[in-house]
Amino acid sequence: MDIKDIKNRISPLSAPSSKGRDNTQVQQGTGESFARILQELSQQKNGLQFSGHAIKRLEDRSINLNKKDVTRINNAVNLAHQKGSKESLILDGNHAYVVNIPNRTVITALDMMEMRNRVFTNIDSTVFTKIEKNQ
Repeated sequence: MDIKDIKNRISPLSAPSSKGRDNTQVQQGTGESFARILQELSQQKNGLQFSGHAIKRLEDRSINLNKKDVTRINNAVNLAHQKGSKESLILDGNHAYVVNIPNRTVITALDMMEMRNRVFTNIDSTVFTKIEKNQ
């Protein structure tokens, strides 16, 4: 995933800081670029967006998303929207995403290690997308 290519998909309210780091590459999961996946989804009505903070967390925590992952998160956002949620915690296997539902914007992303001993506040719902057994 090339971070530079997805900057035009960042929510305009939260652009990432470019101080002190060269955030140019994130590992690819399936060969499809994250930018292309985001572009396809954002062209659809009600496409999912990622804040600058979320993109930085995805990179820092080596969370690689493919098209299926983004579609699954998007479907969870749709479910939360149908229930009238405003801020939702989406648990997707070993990853969690805090999402602003009305803006359809992923605010942050966490992996299993980051979720341990955490308290999530200011959310009004939780959506489980898939469960992975610990090995």
